[in-house]
Amino acid sequence: MKFLDRFLRDWRIKKAERYIKPYDRVLDIGAFDITFFERLSQKPIDFGVGLDPLLKDAVITSRYQLISGKFPQDLPQEEAFDCITMLAVLEHIPSQEQSMLNEKFYDCLEPNGRIIITVPSPFVDKILWVLSKLRLIDGMSLDEHYGFKAKETPKLFNSEQFRLLKHEPFQLGLNNLFVFEKIG
Repeated sequence: MKFLDRFLRDWRIKKAERYIKPYDRVLDIGAFDITFFERLSQKPIDFGVGLDPLLKDAVITSRYQLISGKFPQDLPQEEAFDCITMLAVLEHIPSQEQSMLNEKFYDCLEPNGRIIITVPSPFVDKILWVLSKLRLIDGMSLDEHYGFKAKETPKLFNSEQFRLLKHEPFQLGLNNLFVFEKIG
């Protein structure tokens, strides 16, 4: 990862971690490395599970485990989480797979559990392409961006099961934070 990749990742983490409570059980979808859970150790969280298909080696500690795999099929067991995070991941998921997120998240979350998502605007793809060509970023999995529009994010979640707590643009409006809460 290059400096700019790390800078943008850390900015997303900083936005998301405000909505993670001490002693939460956290599922991080797209947990490329230990950075997110190491930052959360200051809260501290109860336990975390990270899933990422690009992860080369599993990491197991007393506070978290990172597993190579995809959600939901590679989640190790039927666990309930207080919080599910997807930071810069939703735009990598094909639309036919996005439609199952509501049901799967609902099943994995405790009552009043939260979903924390960051998703860039489609214009970011053009910026990332240029930055990648200039070798200023590694531009992880840019070929998997499906042109997802951030404003479509709330439509993925049934309003009878989830309420939108927060939508906040950041990074000069090029990125978006969404926080949803499970109803009941």
